[in-house]
Amino acid sequence: MFWIIIALLTAAVAIVLTYPLMRNRGVSDTHHNGEVAVYRDQLAELQRERESGLIGETEADYARAEIGRRLLAAASADTGKKAGVTSRHNALASIVTLILPLTGLCLYLYMGSPNMPDMPLEARLEKPGNDMNLMIAKAERHLAQNPEDGAGWDVLAPIYLKTMRLGDAEMAFRNAIRLRGENPQRLTGLAETLIAANQGIVIEDARTALETAEKTSPGNPRVRFYLALALEQAGKMNEARSAFAGILKDSPEGAPWIPLVQAHLQNTGGDAAAPAKAAPPGGPTQEDMAAASAMSPADRQAMVAGMVESLDARLKENPDNFEGWMRLVRSYAMLKNEDKARAALAEGLKTFPPSGEQGKQLLALAQQLGVNAQGVAQ
Repeated sequence: MFWIIIALLTAAVAIVLTYPLMRNRGVSDTHHNGEVAVYRDQLAELQRERESGLIGETEADYARAEIGRRLLAAASADTGKKAGVTSRHNALASIVTLILPLTGLCLYLYMGSPNMPDMPLEARLEKPGNDMNLMIAKAERHLAQNPEDGAGWDVLAPIYLKTMRLGDAEMAFRNAIRLRGENPQRLTGLAETLIAANQGIVIEDARTALETAEKTSPGNPRVRFYLALALEQAGKMNEARSAFAGILKDSPEGAPWIPLVQAHLQNTGGDAAAPAKAAPPGGPTQEDMAAASAMSPADRQAMVAGMVESLDARLKENPDNFEGWMRLVRSYAMLKNEDKARAALAEGLKTFPPSGEQGKQLLALAQQLGVNAQGVAQ
């Protein structure tokens, strides 16, 4: 079947390539036929003039001889050209239809691997490389054969959530919890899946999972935020306001969730101002902030951009400053500089890999700020 398909494709290509040659030959034939017809018409016209007495016998013989000579010359040239064109076209057609395909076949047999079979799915799954879809397929195949492998479900569940396969993510988290027990990470992942699947509503199952996670490992700002959000959605504004204020109070300087918490705190009637804290190393001092307040918007923007560039330069010299990378990514995002935000994220992840807790915080910050982290965390 393979060689039949190759032969058909070769024939189709040959037809396409030889068609212009055949078309040009038709144009040449038409031209030469028209020239011969003109001379024949001249002979007929000469005969009519001779019969009507418009030209003498001697003059008619001379004219007839000249026209006949030209007619013979045109006919001979036409025949010779036809033969030459036919020969040339035949040679070109032979090259196109025979020599080129044979040359290609010989090169393929010499340099290619015609006997090598296609790589089956099994082999591709064994070496998925950086192909996320193949890695997921490999994990799914393993779990289809070993459905009680809790570690496999534990690995696959966050991937499903990240790729927004929410139904699969819920199943994977529930299987991981059933087989390996509850822990804050699995419970929080299940809750986030349920919240995402319900358009941001903290449903009862999600709230129960969050409460259990909070009891097991209290103080996680993500869990506290979702619990406060549940109170807000339930109309318990006073309790929600207290919960959001508590998160804001306990948050470290520059925490990525602070703007979101401030917004919800304001929605519930609280004071959205962040608690006053000392400026972190490399950040603006109180004097800088006072000076900035007196500047024009353009000057203030230039000052901020200069401070961000200065922070960027310091981090290149001392990349171990995790808070500095968090602040740099956030600053570039606020300045609407997507390229530099991605570059800062990539540089930060070189020092704090995505597999570590600090690397995960950097990725979470990028997601919250809308910075495209695809390809950066590889």
